[in-house]
Amino acid sequence: MSVFARFRRGSQGGSTPSKAENRAAADALQEWITARRGIEVYVEPRTSVTENSILLVAHDGEFTRRRVASPDAARSFARKHALPIYDATVVGYPQRMRDYSRRQTILRERAEREALGD
Repeated sequence: MSVFARFRRGSQGGSTPSKAENRAAADALQEWITARRGIEVYVEPRTSVTENSILLVAHDGEFTRRRVASPDAARSFARKHALPIYDATVVGYPQRMRDYSRRQTILRERAEREALGD
């Protein structure tokens, strides 16, 4: 099973992605990793609302998140790319990620104000 395979969500529906969709997700993450530095991997466990996921955080706090088949699949991904991996429920999320989100919010609000002529 692919690292990026999705699971059926019981009565909620959902579908298993094609191999092409899995390949596209893997390629997108590869491009993301290649374009950034200082990447760390955080494994997020399955909850009642979300599936297992992998969170990649760059040196500046930029991040991306994708569903994965299992925590083992996330560990395999990190090993394949020689990236450090952490359990998000144990170590939490890095402060730089929260700082990045806040900076993006400020920039977005500033752009909206400028567009309105304020």
